[in-house]
Amino acid sequence: METPIFEIRSLAHSYDKKPVLDIDYLQVSDSSIVGLVGPNGSGKSTLLRLLGMIERPGKGEIYFNGHEAGPFSVDARFNITLLPQDPVLMKRSVFANISYGLKLRGDSDDIGARVSHALSMVGLASEEFSRRPWYALSGGEVQRVALAARLALKPKVLLLDEPTANVDAVSAQMIKEAALKARRDWGTTLIIASHDHQWLYDISDRILHLFRGKICGSGRENIVFGPWEKLKDGTWGKFLSDDQIIRVSEPPGESAAAIIDSLEFLENISDKTDTDACLQGIVLNLSLDRSSGQIFITLSVGVNTFTISMIDQQIRANNLYPGKPLTVCYSPCKIKWV
Repeated sequence: METPIFEIRSLAHSYDKKPVLDIDYLQVSDSSIVGLVGPNGSGKSTLLRLLGMIERPGKGEIYFNGHEAGPFSVDARFNITLLPQDPVLMKRSVFANISYGLKLRGDSDDIGARVSHALSMVGLASEEFSRRPWYALSGGEVQRVALAARLALKPKVLLLDEPTANVDAVSAQMIKEAALKARRDWGTTLIIASHDHQWLYDISDRILHLFRGKICGSGRENIVFGPWEKLKDGTWGKFLSDDQIIRVSEPPGESAAAIIDSLEFLENISDKTDTDACLQGIVLNLSLDRSSGQIFITLSVGVNTFTISMIDQQIRANNLYPGKPLTVCYSPCKIKWV
């Protein structure tokens, strides 16, 4: 059996006694791409810092390549690198920034060519950028240079925290291509936290949906936040911006979040049962999940979005396309609460 690159056991982490991460067990396969999705504050960045051995978990163990690892584990330190959301360059030239990690590791052979190659991976010409000082770079260029500094190390694991947030379109595309090239050329394991869900769905072997520090699914779940109210007929629900109602089972609390993962498309609305609740939306896009072969449809319902899976025959038979109205149903009694 292949040893996972990461294995997490009974991990719990807190800041100022406030729990931020609680993962009972998790494995990450070597050379895989794992996408992390979830709202702000869900624990994505904390998980990346722990996997990057920047912090030690409050409780539990993290194993790297079959061995327990922490911030001072030599094997982990020289094989894992993290690109934070807002990287800060040293007050030096681009060349000095990218070569710093190599020199720190005592690995200075052919350093000029390696810096040049790392720059080319992120779409920056060495002749133009190597001598440029840190203050003469745009925001997108700073992000690309910071990524190049990590790619120069040829890491076994590359952790990316919102790598394309707040950068221009060209920089975002070059960052995406460089990360995928590292996986393709070196077998680098990629773990990426991003709000660019479509990109993650397109490239990832696996998606993890984090919410309030816990893994609550594969990223395709529909999570609806409270507050919830008791309706006039005695049931519970929430009014959407278009006056539709999301009907739910009795919530454990007014601010609880509902996970609706049982949305179904009814070709004939007469098939709806008395216990089903329905929502009318507009198709936003269709995407293929490469790991499962399923096609996922994203619906706009008021200001909310929902995802439903279908097979190709259903989509063709119903001529579904972006902009087409679609009615979906679910059973309130099957809702999960977090």
